[in-house]
Amino acid sequence: MLVAAAVCPSPPLLVPEVAGGAAHEMDAARAACDDALGALADARPDRLVVIGPADQAARGTHPQGARGSLLGYGVDLEVSLGKGDAPPDAHPLPSSLTVGAWLLTRADWTAAPVEGLGVGEPLSRERCEETGGQLAAGAERVALLVMGDGTNCRTLKAPGYFDDRAVAFDRQAARALAAADAGGLLALDEELAYELGASGRSCWQVLAGAASATTGGLQGRLLYDEAPYGVGYLVASWS
Repeated sequence: MLVAAAVCPSPPLLVPEVAGGAAHEMDAARAACDDALGALADARPDRLVVIGPADQAARGTHPQGARGSLLGYGVDLEVSLGKGDAPPDAHPLPSSLTVGAWLLTRADWTAAPVEGLGVGEPLSRERCEETGGQLAAGAERVALLVMGDGTNCRTLKAPGYFDDRAVAFDRQAARALAAADAGGLLALDEELAYELGASGRSCWQVLAGAASATTGGLQGRLLYDEAPYGVGYLVASWS
């Protein structure tokens, strides 16, 4: 059963060492993520799954202790997913789960065992919902740390340039996250999300599937909703 969820953005710029001199620009986002992680721990889960968008090579499950590196972003920093050592055959974490693992390290997470799940951004709504239901059924008290960004075309200088549909899409996602509205997340348009570069869509819909499979409602709080680099970054807490 899903007892809590934290939704966080996944840019490596969230890590101060990567952002360098511009690290202060993400201070509010980091603080919101810290609050969301604190609420996860307060829910006393017996299993935490970190979900994030991943390319084909990194999709699927990642065990506790799996490691991810930020060397590709110019920083010699390696983090592990929870405490302990990974099995010898564990694959490297994708970028989104590496940032999630960094958030857990920052929070000194010890509340529950951890595993990761790399999700393909094009995964269909139906498959996302099914996957979420399976996660919710995996333990008596399941918590999710859901990584992923909104649209990447909010301004002319954004990675995806400017698209006037982006604000409305991010607002729809923000409203659903604020209200812990699983139906609202499942209503997000897959094709439009792809066109607007919203990497979090599939992961948010996995969360929606987990919530839909859980008896009893969760309360939502939207902790952060900004687009500092022309990319929609949302932080929310469900409990």
